[in-house]
Formats: sequence, C-alpha cells, structure tokens
Amino acid sequence: MPQKAAHRPILFRPGVDNMETVTTLKNTPLLSEHVSLAAKMAPFAGWIMPIQYEGIIAETLYTRRAVTCFDICHMGEFIIRGDHKRSNLDKIVSGRIDNLGVGCCRYSSILNEYGGVIDDLIVYRKAIDEWMIVVNAATIEKDKKHFLKHLSGDADLKDISDTIGKIDLQGPLSREILKTVAPGAVGLNYYTFIETDILGEKNIVSRTGYTGELGFELYASVDKIKAVWKKLLSDKRVKPAGLGARDVLRLEMGYSLYGQDIDEETSPLEAGLEKFLDFSKDFIGKKALVEQKKTGLKRNRVFFKTLSRRSPRHNYKIITNGKESGIVTSGSFSPHIECGIGMGFTPSPLPIGQNIVVGDGTLKIEAVTCDKPFVKNTSIKK
Repeated sequence: MPQKAAHRPILFRPGVDNMETVTTLKNTPLLSEHVSLAAKMAPFAGWIMPIQYEGIIAETLYTRRAVTCFDICHMGEFIIRGDHKRSNLDKIVSGRIDNLGVGCCRYSSILNEYGGVIDDLIVYRKAIDEWMIVVNAATIEKDKKHFLKHLSGDADLKDISDTIGKIDLQGPLSREILKTVAPGAVGLNYYTFIETDILGEKNIVSRTGYTGELGFELYASVDKIKAVWKKLLSDKRVKPAGLGARDVLRLEMGYSLYGQDIDEETSPLEAGLEKFLDFSKDFIGKKALVEQKKTGLKRNRVFFKTLSRRSPRHNYKIITNGKESGIVTSGSFSPHIECGIGMGFTPSPLPIGQNIVVGDGTLKIEAVTCDKPFVKNTSIKK
C-alpha cells in the first residue's frame, strides 16, 4: 500500500523559506493537487504544507460563510486495542473516557508527571475495547513512545499515520457537500463519528473540526484520499483553504495550538482547559495539577483584541499599567471582527475590559482584554 512520502526532495514555490530542509520535510499525498492549484507552500511541523491559495483572509471569510476543505493528512493516528482500565489507557489520557460511547469522540490530552501537556488529542471509541487516537503531526513519535511506555503488556498499539489521510470539510454548507461523498455520515451529531462508505471505501467520518463551524473530518487511505479531495472540489461551492486560514479560524474561537499556546511547560490549568480533565480518576500528572490548584497558578490565560487593525504576534510582550506583565502566545488579524486578536499568559488574572498594550519593544499596540470566543454565533452545532 502506498504511504505518505517522507525524506525525499519535494516541490517548493519561489520565496518559501528554509530551503535547506528540502530533503528532510515530509509531504502529504495531496502535494501535487496543491501545486496544481498554485498554493503557497511552506514548512510546518516537519511537513511541506499549503499555507494559502486565494489568500488567508479570503479563505477565512469563505469558511465561515460557505465551505472549505483542508489537507490535514499530516496528523497522526494510532489504533489502540484493550480495555481502557487494564490497558492503562484511562491513566494515560487525562480526560474522562470510561463513559465515552462507541461512535463518540472527545478532546483530551496526555501529560507528563509535572502536569505539562505532552500533546492534546482526540480520542475515538471504535468498539468497547478499540480506540483511535488522533495526535498532532509534530508529536507523533513522542506521543507513540509515551503510549508504549505506559500501556500495559496486553494492550496493542498500531501507528497507522503513514497509511491514512485526513481532509477537514468545514463551514455552514459542509453538511450539504458531504451528501455527495459520504451520505451515510450526514446525520452525525457533534463529536460523534461513523465508519461509512467514502467513495467506495469504508472509513471514518467525524463531526469535528478546528474552525468553530459546522464541519466534518474525513479519513481515507492514501490510495483514496486524492479522489476524495478532487470530488469535494468538483463542487463549485467548495474552495480549498490552507493552514493560514485554519490558524485564524481556530484563534477566533480561542482554541489552543500545540507548541505555541500549550506545551510540556504548560499545564491544562494554566491554559484554561480544566473542563477537559477528570479529577475523579488517577492519571499521569494529576498529583502535580492538584498541587498547582492548591498553591495557585503562576501563569493565567488571557484573551484580548486590539483597538485597531494591527495584529499582535507570537512572543510580543503584554504590558499592563506601564509594566511588562506577560507574553503573547498567538496573535492575528480577525477579518470577522476587523481587528487584531490574541491570547497569552500573565502572572495574575486580568479582568475583562482591562486596557493593555502589546508589542515588541518598538511597536506598541493598544488592546483590551475580552472573553472567548472572539467570533460568536457560528454554525458549529447546527
């Protein structure tokens, strides 16, 4: 069976940085499709990925207005077989999975013993004792080692990352488009999935996504994924979107990006993700988090929007009352509310409506703290 290509020369468009990494980057099965669409390609998490086609702002706006599809084949997927208790899976994953029904999926994380986030992920329950774990592209090997280290001897883990592709179909019209590719999945509820026919191949479709809109994630073998991509784009209502738009869309919803907003030095409590933890059970990192709750957080998540169209950037300083008080972890221009938006950390919680300044020392941008999501009333649960 063909696999995702890796460690060989690939195509670059002029102007792409990091040319010295050309022989070490991986590419998805859809690379030729992106090149034919004149996508701007760039390195991301060890892969060569499409950043934009028509333009980041245009693709962001079109996703919330209509429907786009994203190449997410770089993500990793593991199949784990074994009882969630006896296999230690319940202890490895920090969120609750014992009550996860077959055909349901849930956002969660795996932590180190200090409570830092090794990765955030989605857990799919395929059967009573069979699970699919979807992990971030940059952490596939690290995550696999962590699972193998802590799974019990009778549990089985299979890494299928190189043999399966993934396309995200996102936007208010995504349900209508899905009828032409996987009609058996049209009736899915939020955070459920089904194994159904996708252009003649049985595979998973889940009603999930990273944009805050109604959407579906389609899995297919590397033999079939290009046909799925072409079929979706054959409908003139569907446009391709790159990782640039995906980043703006997720930030507009206040979703964290691993490696930027969360990492092994950041706890779920600091990141504002406590609701995804299950403190009623034992899990790796729990002891450290319980202690952190007792002593108080040294870093607190803050969301803000600028008072202009200027965009905050990663690693900009947060200044409160004239003093440096934190750091920006993610920032961008939001075309939907027409101003800069961002998230970051400050030592103490900041009240909503607090005036702050963000900048790099020379550039200073006035901003005000706010709640998430930045964009409200989306189609996510319609």
